Amino acid sequence: MAPALRAAVIGCGNVAGNHADAYRDLPGVDLVACADVDPARAARFAGRYGAAASHPDDLFGLGLDLVSVCTPHPTHEAVVTRAAAHGVHVLCEKPIATELGAAARMVAACEAAGVTLGVAFQRRFWPAARRIRAAIDDGTLGVPVLGHTSVLLHRDTSYYTADAWRGTWEADGGGVLMTQAVHNVDLLQWYMGEAVEVTAAHAAFRHGAVIEVEDTAVATVRFASGGLATLAASTALTPGLGTRVLLTGRTGASAELAEYPEGSEARIDLWTVPGAETATTPFGTGLTADLPLSRINGALAPFHAQLIADFADAVRRGRRPAVTGREAAKSLAILTAAYASAAGGRPERVPTLNEEITA
Repeated sequence: MAPALRAAVIGCGNVAGNHADAYRDLPGVDLVACADVDPARAARFAGRYGAAASHPDDLFGLGLDLVSVCTPHPTHEAVVTRAAAHGVHVLCEKPIATELGAAARMVAACEAAGVTLGVAFQRRFWPAARRIRAAIDDGTLGVPVLGHTSVLLHRDTSYYTADAWRGTWEADGGGVLMTQAVHNVDLLQWYMGEAVEVTAAHAAFRHGAVIEVEDTAVATVRFASGGLATLAASTALTPGLGTRVLLTGRTGASAELAEYPEGSEARIDLWTVPGAETATTPFGTGLTADLPLSRINGALAPFHAQLIADFADAVRRGRRPAVTGREAAKSLAILTAAYASAAGGRPERVPTLNEEITA
């Protein structure tokens, strides 16, 4: 029997619990350490799992095989490249980075070191999300020609004031697009393929007094296939209306993936394939109070667990994980173009990771 993989979590905030729980429960993996720049938080978190508490500066001397990076967005590059230098495989929380150049350096460092880089887009593991992907692949929907994603959520002021870095360009990298909608942008490009141009606008309608980034954004996206899509995202709703991704393929069939309330397992809300079932319950029926963030993270834990099991298996077998660093950079490239378009008031070409790597 192969020895257990030695795993660690760096950054002991809310989402780190999903990673630690998955490692604890995964056969063939031992969670050996948890690290944070706050020693007290690292000690509390590590104590829940019987792991060693560590400072990030000391973590990579512990003989790790893999590490989950759950630190604030702009710190991902430094942690991932350091892990690569020590030969440690890395699973990074989304977004992979806040600017495409950083993502390129992360990918290049891991590829040069021969380590696996995966990114936590756990919503790809929803069974409904995979059913839509399969319907594209087998021709049931055909190549998507029209898409829409909406991310219509509630965040109150306390969400943004809980940590000093939240809602800032420097430390958060953006607002609703970068922090919440990136999951749906990832799904949209997974379904529709390479994005080539974005036109976008954004504003802070409700939270402008406490944040410097956007709480509301809209965009149109053009794809290399000729397909077109729209996006609407906001954290200014009370209550939130959840998220959705709607696609129409060349066959004329449509499918919609609906997540309501936020954090619940998404369902297929619309399925207009001839001869198959049609709509299920209407999206947003029976509005309820928003779930607290702790419950949202908890509801997503089973899909984090599937993603982490896939990542550990990829490390063992030397194969690609479900979401590689290169794949995760595609959603960041779309957001890069969206922010540039909003700033310049004109359409922007979507940059590519290879352009950044070879620059």
